[in-house]
Amino acid sequence: MSTYYNWIKNLFLDVSQNEQMAVFFSALVVLLSIAALSGIFHLILRAALRGIFSKIVKRTRFEWDDILFKNRVFNVLAHIAPVLIIGWASNFAGNDIQWMDGILNGLAKIYLIAVIIALLNRLLTASLDIYQTYPFSKERPIKGYVQLMKLLLYFIGAIFLISVLVSKSPGNLFTGLGAMAAVLMFVFKDPILGFVASIQLAANKMVKPGDWVSLPSYNADGTVEDISLTSVKVQNWDKTITTIPTYALVSGSMTNWIGMEESGGRRIKRSINIDMTTVRFADTKLLEHLRQFSLIREYVEKKEEEVKEYNRAKQLDERDYVSGRRQTNLGIFRKYLEAYLHAHPGVHDEMTFLIRHLQPTEKGIPVEIYVFSKDQRWANYEELQADIFDHILAVLPEFGLRVFQNPSGEDFRILKHISNNDA
Repeated sequence: MSTYYNWIKNLFLDVSQNEQMAVFFSALVVLLSIAALSGIFHLILRAALRGIFSKIVKRTRFEWDDILFKNRVFNVLAHIAPVLIIGWASNFAGNDIQWMDGILNGLAKIYLIAVIIALLNRLLTASLDIYQTYPFSKERPIKGYVQLMKLLLYFIGAIFLISVLVSKSPGNLFTGLGAMAAVLMFVFKDPILGFVASIQLAANKMVKPGDWVSLPSYNADGTVEDISLTSVKVQNWDKTITTIPTYALVSGSMTNWIGMEESGGRRIKRSINIDMTTVRFADTKLLEHLRQFSLIREYVEKKEEEVKEYNRAKQLDERDYVSGRRQTNLGIFRKYLEAYLHAHPGVHDEMTFLIRHLQPTEKGIPVEIYVFSKDQRWANYEELQADIFDHILAVLPEFGLRVFQNPSGEDFRILKHISNNDA
């Protein structure tokens, strides 16, 4: 290469007798030639490697080599050609530009370090993609670990690059970093906390991509899309995205609904307020009316026989409602709800099943339904709840019961109309 430099220099000296100009332009031409030669060999080697590995990938039945090819791992190897050319050309200069040797030698080292970093970075990315093809990757995500390894790779690579630029040993630079430990801890606080949190999340199987989580403190309620070293991305049900620090899942309060999804049922916990003024003993007329309903016919008859037997044993008059036992319309209604929901195809019969009274309030006595639906899908779950309570509201008058609700404008209008008629 020094021969090429001298030939270019002589050409410039033939045109101009200025020694400095000839040296400058000769060095510039040689540098451009090195750059052009490096680029040409890089393109040739990249095309050759792509062709070779493309054929290999197509012939194999393994998926991992497709992922390596997709992440362009083999393309990085083509950068070896420019590194070798620049390193070979680093001793081309004549005595008049010896300083150029050091620049080219340093450039070759920097280029080589960058190639190694890029190669390892793409290998880590490809390794993560390969790992995620296995079913157990959803239970044990490693994206946070891979990101930490990339962070360490960039950090070590930066140390080596700086050592080349300042002509110092990397060992000396690492030793000097000990004095900056406190600063480094502050700078890398989030990655360190995220790494520790990632270990806890993975070890305890607390959360994984695809889980439905709720974090009220961050207004997050939706599906986990991604878990990285420093953040967790949650897509809320309104399609907005909430980004949460990874360590917040460990240090704060989080609800993971995966237990519900894996249980095969989804809880329905809703109550309806009954007007307490409509609660009464079931007389003969009401009992006869309710016997026509097949769901509670057997219960009404059996319960009525039990009540009569008790009252006869106590020698109580049937008209003595206070001293004896009597069925109530609300009690029969509760049993009707049990029978109706047990017979409903959408209600899970083998999970917690409860119809109960809650504490009476100024808004009536709440009758709560605590059951589980078989279908966990949101729309179907809501439709099932609506169907159940539509039916309850429609069937209440059959039991002589009424739902409590605060009076509205229409109620006052009717009351005024009645008052005017009475007047």
